[in-house]
Amino acid sequence: MLLATAGGSAAAAGLSVALAEGPVSLVFYVAQANGYFDSEGVAVTTRSCSSGRDCYRLMADGSVQLATAAELVATVNSFTRPDLAFIASISSSANQIKVVARRSAGVSTPASLAGKRIGTVVGSSAEYFLDSWLLFHNLSARNETIVSLTPDKMVRALQQGDIDAAAIWEPVATNALAALGANGLLLPAPRVYTQHFGLITTRATLDAQQADLLKLLQALLRAERFIAEQPLKAQQVLMARLGLGQALAEAHLREHDFRVRMDQSLSNTMDSQARWAVREGHVPAKSKPEDLMSVAEPALLRKLAPNAVTIVR
Repeated sequence: MLLATAGGSAAAAGLSVALAEGPVSLVFYVAQANGYFDSEGVAVTTRSCSSGRDCYRLMADGSVQLATAAELVATVNSFTRPDLAFIASISSSANQIKVVARRSAGVSTPASLAGKRIGTVVGSSAEYFLDSWLLFHNLSARNETIVSLTPDKMVRALQQGDIDAAAIWEPVATNALAALGANGLLLPAPRVYTQHFGLITTRATLDAQQADLLKLLQALLRAERFIAEQPLKAQQVLMARLGLGQALAEAHLREHDFRVRMDQSLSNTMDSQARWAVREGHVPAKSKPEDLMSVAEPALLRKLAPNAVTIVR
């Protein structure tokens, strides 16, 4: 079912977007709330999903034309889908993914996670973060029990004691802490991974609807400026959309960079993720793209905001 729409019902000349629910999608929420898609002349329909991977699946099966997802989704799927295009980051953060633990499991420090059961979404940016996080703390995923869970199962698994900790993105991490109460613990999160959350589409959509995509990006750039210039109003949009309290909404605005960009750091991250995905067996090594960075397509954003593009292909 198509949810919160901007610009009316889906139409041939419009764009359909699978939109991950969370602070990462604030520029979309602002663009919808302020009518920016309408005023730019593009009909945009959004379909809600709980994670970037779920959003990507909707795009892959043809239900929508674009997906919002972390860059890892584009990296991993480019091994089998050379037609993918990552056209812009809509937010970035080194704090989007967190490690939440149960005190009752004997966890008080990162070191005390040794040998514990850690839940995460295997094959996702959360697992990639966890692998880097464990390495930073001189731990190894091979010494802990990694439990594969979907985001909607994470909080309950912690409450029931099925896992001792979870590496998961917002807002699930905050929901887990709230559910655990005094038994919950947020472990330190060094800057081991900056997530680039953005827009993924196909080359076919890119070729067929370039004009609409430019209008969509222009609306998101306007939303970016609104967030920078009127953070309190942007905070209210986030509170209304996700049902958050003021303190939590303020924290999310501090933790995320809501600029619409294509940074060089995206290239470095995707290269690292490709090696990780092969090493962990998430993709067959023989299918690795000849040019991984062909997935990154900065041309549209460069037309609108040249200074927002620093990536070199």
